[in-house]
Amino acid sequence: MLFYLRADEELVDPKKYLEERCKPQCVKPLYEYEKCVKRVEKDDTGHKHCTGQYFDYWSCIDKCVAPKLLEKLK
Repeated sequence: MLFYLRADEELVDPKKYLEERCKPQCVKPLYEYEKCVKRVEKDDTGHKHCTGQYFDYWSCIDKCVAPKLLEKLK
């Protein structure tokens, strides 16, 4: 079941819910991404970016979400 109904009958995507619950476990990658964003703001060349840190953050969240989401799909 990919979606379920809450008491107020609103459809809820469990993946989004699980992502929010997993974010506190991924504070370190988020901190690294935010540090990078601050550094890149000072770059006038436009060549620097934080893609790696961004993907590290979401990879952490995905690793946390995946087993919980797969349990719901069984």
